[in-house]
Amino acid sequence: MKVRTVPTSPNFLRRGSPALASAALAVLAAALAPQARAQAVAPVAAQALQANQLGFSASAQTEVARDELSVSLQAVRDGSDATQVQTALKQVLDAALAEARRAAEGQQMTVRTSGFSIQPRYGRDGRIAGWSGNAGLTLEGRDVARIAATAGRLQGMNIVATGYSLSRELRERHESALTEQAIRRFRERAAEMARQFGYTGYLLREVTVQDGEVDSGVRPMPMARMVASTAAEAAPAPLPTEGGRATLSVTVQGTVTMTR
Repeated sequence: MKVRTVPTSPNFLRRGSPALASAALAVLAAALAPQARAQAVAPVAAQALQANQLGFSASAQTEVARDELSVSLQAVRDGSDATQVQTALKQVLDAALAEARRAAEGQQMTVRTSGFSIQPRYGRDGRIAGWSGNAGLTLEGRDVARIAATAGRLQGMNIVATGYSLSRELRERHESALTEQAIRRFRERAAEMARQFGYTGYLLREVTVQDGEVDSGVRPMPMARMVASTAAEAAPAPLPTEGGRATLSVTVQGTVTMTR
């Protein structure tokens, strides 16, 4: 079947008969009609899609006993000569390291240094009046009793901070279970809310999963207590500690499209 092409230029329409001009306009309108309908339907479809969208979140939480202890210790020395201060700090740190390494060998406890520095002290005239320095040592791990006992035996070093946290193994085990629980709650809630809105189901559009600890668990020790203990030169004793409990949380947040 041949399809006749009808010219639609203005000159042709002016030269042609009125009947032919009307026919040309009718053909042009028929050709443009599908495009016009598509442009009119597109905004309506987008509005319907947005109207069917639903955003919400679901969470799961649990309390877990903190199982990892960190103790930070520091030695401070002053003197008129920088070399003497450095030597004194090195002696204290070497002795503390040797004691801590013996206690940590083959146990759930790690030892690491956490800083060694020496700074000048200036007098009122702006000249150097002496030197002060400090050296740090940190004990950490899951053997809480051993860490507390070792910290109490390290002579010449003051405890400057303690902190409890969750070990990676314990955190991952609980977060895996919480993630499964939060996802199940999200799906159940999506189905229930879709039903309440008069729909029969839903399609998942986008989702994010966030996990974390509600409380960091850091417990700094009061400085006044540390100074008093050092001045009194009390007999070595285990450090009193209490880890408490942490709250782990997993939240699933997303958007669904409710379907008929």
